Amino acid sequence: MDLNEVKDDVGPEKIVQVYDPSTGMRGFTVIDNTALGPAKGGIRMTPSVSVKEVFRLARAMTLKNSLAGLPFGGGKSGIIYNKDADAAKRDIFLKSFAHSLRNLVPSEYIAGPDINTTEKEMETFVKAHGDFNAATGKPADFCKIIRGKKVCGLPHELGSTGLGVSCATQVALKHAGIPVSGAKIAIEGFGNVGYFTFKHLEEAGAKIVAISDSKGCLYNENGLSFEEIAKVKKDKGSVTLGRGRMLPGHKLFELPVDVLIPGALPDVITRQNMNSIQSKIIVEAANIPIPLDVEKELSKRILIVPDFVANAGGVISSWVEYIGKDSKYMYKTVKDKITKNTQLVLTKSKKDGVNPRDAANKIAMDRIREAMLKRSKKFR
Repeated sequence: MDLNEVKDDVGPEKIVQVYDPSTGMRGFTVIDNTALGPAKGGIRMTPSVSVKEVFRLARAMTLKNSLAGLPFGGGKSGIIYNKDADAAKRDIFLKSFAHSLRNLVPSEYIAGPDINTTEKEMETFVKAHGDFNAATGKPADFCKIIRGKKVCGLPHELGSTGLGVSCATQVALKHAGIPVSGAKIAIEGFGNVGYFTFKHLEEAGAKIVAISDSKGCLYNENGLSFEEIAKVKKDKGSVTLGRGRMLPGHKLFELPVDVLIPGALPDVITRQNMNSIQSKIIVEAANIPIPLDVEKELSKRILIVPDFVANAGGVISSWVEYIGKDSKYMYKTVKDKITKNTQLVLTKSKKDGVNPRDAANKIAMDRIREAMLKRSKKFR
């Protein structure tokens, strides 16, 4: 990748490419900006991951961490890995990658889970590296005594991202003057994010009328039950076999709902289907579910909570784990920070007459540039 294609006055600070000829491991880490703290971002393992892709994700983490008010900068890593051909080398690659980054982790970069990496891979990475804070998102039973205190992992499987999305959704509903109780909601995806988003929104009194997975969409205008859907998914393998109408997956985006939550795949709302969307609010639980140019146009008629505002629960959980707190503290912190930050963004958006993404970007970038200015004064 040509650095001139992507560099600006914020970053990237470092692009590290590593190769281990003894194992065949090839990977890279992009440290975008560390003005607010060490760069934080996950490790994805896919056959097509590239430096350019990792840079885009690192920049998203820079903004997400800044907006969330965390003492983290933005970073991301990638390991070229084909889970079919290289399955036996997963742990070998992770251990080799951890060893290669010893001089940067955790002083400049802290790892975490991403595509094809979970709490188990984070444990492998940390053990190979040797520092308990080399990664977050570790298993809950992976613990260490630090300064006389037992500290443990906080896996993302605890549902921090979904909890945050539910909080952002409730703020957006109130901002739009729609009561949370009875609000009709459609959620794309029933993985970790969709699962906990559904659970927490139902507990708040909202009515989830549609849910989808890879098999299609289930729609019931009278509302779906979280408990029933979770059981159907576990027992029969798909949410579409619950009580309601089974529809093609793409139809979820066209339903007459108050809130649409794209929570699985990127670029699911495009120029081809944008005019079919009937929801009053979109809360982006997935990363980049709408191309930015399309989002900008949709924002003229739909209130959109951007991805790096709504789905920051995971990195907030990472910070809680990093400072050695427990899951109870994590749940409260995610709820408080996502609620406060969504309110801040939507209020600024309305006040300045700009869309929420522009408002969020302005808040995040102002904080980063202020921190960079303070850092630069130390060298004068």
